[in-house]
Amino acid sequence: MKKKSENGMDENTKHKNEHKADEESRKEGNKIEVERETSQQQAEEENKQKELDAALKKIEELERQNSELKDMLLRKAADFENYKKRIENEQRSFLAFANENLILDILPVYNDLERSLNHIDDENNFESLKTGLKLVFDKFSKMLEVQGVKKIEAKGMPFDFNLHEALMQRQADNVPPHTVLEVVEPGYLLKDKVIKHAKVIVSQDLQEYHEDKKSENNLNTDEASEGTKQNG
Repeated sequence: MKKKSENGMDENTKHKNEHKADEESRKEGNKIEVERETSQQQAEEENKQKELDAALKKIEELERQNSELKDMLLRKAADFENYKKRIENEQRSFLAFANENLILDILPVYNDLERSLNHIDDENNFESLKTGLKLVFDKFSKMLEVQGVKKIEAKGMPFDFNLHEALMQRQADNVPPHTVLEVVEPGYLLKDKVIKHAKVIVSQDLQEYHEDKKSENNLNTDEASEGTKQNG
């Protein structure tokens, strides 16, 4: 006969109940663990989906900005090309008509000269021609002055290679060396810029002159001696 416990349950039943309770507790624990893992996975998937949605939204925004920048760049390139063409046209026009004001200033002088020439045929008057040419010259000089053109002062001035071009040197008494003796062709300044050097003849230093003469005489003597040797 089986031994009863104090509460009326035999030992086997007690063990079975305890085992059953442990099994149910273990299953409940597993269930809770599974639910917790499932919840974590769902949370992770939701986070990943949110990150993916944010990334896709960012990509869409960047693509939109890129498209806008591309359109802006194309417009700027087209604007620059139009600006470049306009500037080129303006430059061509400027170069083509840059001397327009100068031509307008020259035309009255040209007309005066034409009238003077016509008076030669009509009157054959030398004094009238001289007066007309003098008026034309004065008007032309005034026009050049207005344009900023000035004649370079040269005769009697010390030679300056910035303003003068020496064609030759010539001995001159009572004149300091390297002084402009004669202007062969006048030079001109346009404002502060030399546009044509004055072609001049310059006085020679006496010492240089004598040295050049001595060298020339020695050269002639050597040539004469060489010729004598060859003839001999």
